[in-house]
Amino acid sequence: MPKVTAQGKTFGCETGANLRQVLLQHEVELHNGRANLINCRGIGTCGTCAVQIQGGISEANWRDRTRRSLPPHSPTQNRRLACQTEVLGDVKVTKFDGFWGQGSQPIWTPEG
Repeated sequence: MPKVTAQGKTFGCETGANLRQVLLQHEVELHNGRANLINCRGIGTCGTCAVQIQGGISEANWRDRTRRSLPPHSPTQNRRLACQTEVLGDVKVTKFDGFWGQGSQPIWTPEG
């Protein structure tokens, strides 16, 4: 069972679980500001669940790659859309500032 570490919490999930769903189930603040109200609810179109992930995850699908190729995101940033990411092994997640999580300053890290 993979372990997910985010915002100072560590919890297990099933292999192949959707990272967005896992984070929200464990009350991790995935969205910045009003993005917690205004987001696509996991279909991969808004980009507000962008996070940096270290560890075992699925390859980026076409929705993830397409949304991150559009402003304000950049395909050169080391980010993924949590809603389009499957957890395949232990992961550590970091959330950055900006409405879409596109900023350069961490809001929270795996440690807190």
